[in-house]
Amino acid sequence: MTLTTTDLTIKGRLAHVGLTLQPGTITAICGPNGAGKSTLLAALAGLDETAMAHVALDGTPLSSLPLRERARVIGFLPQMAEIAWDVPVRKLVELGRMPHGDARGEPVDAAMAALDITDLAARRAQTLSGGETARVLLARVLAGEPRWILADEPLAALDLAHQIALLRHLRSAADQGAGVVLVLHDLALAMNHADRVVVLDKGHLEADGACEDALDQQVIERVWKIAARWIGEPGHRALIVG
Repeated sequence: MTLTTTDLTIKGRLAHVGLTLQPGTITAICGPNGAGKSTLLAALAGLDETAMAHVALDGTPLSSLPLRERARVIGFLPQMAEIAWDVPVRKLVELGRMPHGDARGEPVDAAMAALDITDLAARRAQTLSGGETARVLLARVLAGEPRWILADEPLAALDLAHQIALLRHLRSAADQGAGVVLVLHDLALAMNHADRVVVLDKGHLEADGACEDALDQQVIERVWKIAARWIGEPGHRALIVG
């Protein structure tokens, strides 16, 4: 099930962005602050009504799909996610099953194990640290078993060990056929863990392709206005700036 944008334009934020995203892959959306990354991700999730006619699942515009069906297929984690209700953690993760009309234990258990929050099941949600909150909210998305996982800077509040664990889990999800789209600021994480990188700058699509091409030295210098070079082997690249 492909996720496609056609001439996606949102005034002042995105200009004529066209993409075809494939299931079974991890795509990283990168770019400087204000490039339009979060706007693009929200549009892909069907959260901008003005853009829905330009976003399609297997050729069907999101605007033509019932809300519950979209929610079953697309799991979305916003950048500044908050917890409104002080419920137990497990109950919060179970909310990810709402589009399916059930609270099946197996996917909830699997999501909590994947995010290393099983021991937090009985904790009240509003007693969690920032990193714990980030993991709980992502577990809620995963519990819904969406065919597309869209996450805006999901690694930002996580320590290194949980970052790597999450990336491994997302790789496993992609290997099992899910499409994964992540907004990432860390270019090394994008280079080493994504299959494809989309680079935005001031709302325009500046690069799109394999990581080695979309994040080459020329693109980084043009978009981020810094001199940089990559060292190391594929999958273990480090970015040297200056």
